[in-house]
Amino acid sequence: MKLISHRGNINGPNYKLENNPIYIEKALNKGYEVEVDVRFYKNNFYLGHDVPQFKISKKFLKNKKIWCHAKDYLALEELKKNNSIFFWHQKDDYTITSNGFFWTYPGKKLLKNSIYILQKKIKVNFDCAGICSDYIKFYKKFD
Repeated sequence: MKLISHRGNINGPNYKLENNPIYIEKALNKGYEVEVDVRFYKNNFYLGHDVPQFKISKKFLKNKKIWCHAKDYLALEELKKNNSIFFWHQKDDYTITSNGFFWTYPGKKLLKNSIYILQKKIKVNFDCAGICSDYIKFYKKFD
């Protein structure tokens, strides 16, 4: 099962550090994959949920353990050109990622190929491909 840290968080939200490349590297170094928020602004990639915060290299976003959530249409186009793993969603029940998984909104039926978004610590029997959470360390024991 894929265990995907939401914005670098592994043991709960940390709004001051989310999407910071150093924070993301720490989660990667602990063996997690990481979902990041990506924007394309003034011909460069940036990480940041609401605004471009951290300028980031194209090479960083080619890492196959990084799942790029495109936050604007320019990011979507550029991530495709960059051969990154990417997706776009807002409140869709499901969206298909560029590597063929179903990014699944909380509370929706899980499919075998779902990446389930969980922002709470809940113990359930998962029949899916992976989990994305701020509390991903909690789910490691169920893997």
